Amino acid sequence: MSVAGAVIAAPALRNCTGARIPDVMLKAFALSLTQLGDRAVLAVLVRSLALTFALFALLGVGTWWGVDALLARRSFHGALASAAAIVVTVLAFWLLFRAVAIAVLGLFADTIVAAVERRHYPAAMASARDVPLTRSLTMGLGSAGRFLAVNLLLFPLYIVLLATGIGTAALFLAANAWLLGRDLGDMVAARHLAPDMMRNWRRDTAGRRFLLGLIVTGLFLVPLVNMLAPIVGAALATHFYHRNRR
Repeated sequence: MSVAGAVIAAPALRNCTGARIPDVMLKAFALSLTQLGDRAVLAVLVRSLALTFALFALLGVGTWWGVDALLARRSFHGALASAAAIVVTVLAFWLLFRAVAIAVLGLFADTIVAAVERRHYPAAMASARDVPLTRSLTMGLGSAGRFLAVNLLLFPLYIVLLATGIGTAALFLAANAWLLGRDLGDMVAARHLAPDMMRNWRRDTAGRRFLLGLIVTGLFLVPLVNMLAPIVGAALATHFYHRNRR
């Protein structure tokens, strides 16, 4: 099922005002796209992408250096090192871009959330508190760790379900929708909820956060659009949080 299909197929989900959650999310998605031109959001986009690409570039350089040192006595060590660096970097980018991008976003997410709250939810922003850098870093690294752990744990099932044709894709979407819904939701909730209240909030919003995660996971699967997915996801999560508390 496509992301759009999942949104349409969930008519029973409603927020506290009785509005259908799919309608709320579609409106929030449109608002998130319109804010991509904000100076603060653009600055985060540039910084987060620069840091993300820098990390993959460092991986490539480290791979080249390691292979080159290992094969230093062979005449063709330079060519092998270059080939290994390219292969490792491309594979890592393909497999790990989502994990690294969300981890990096954790460092800057507060800026995006504040920008959305400033424009659309000024009353909520007045009572918000800045998330300390240490907590942002912990949340970002925790997100990356959960992504790796869950997908490695499910890897055997991914292989088995290849025989079904769609099972692997469905399981991947479900697992990563759950992960992203949690991580993006936490980035916003951390500004408004004490740590001991987060668990109850996650429990009460599980279904709606899954829908949030499903939409953003779909964005990560689209080439080029995936570069914007972390930023759009943070803005979308902000709208999700506040519109479902009205």
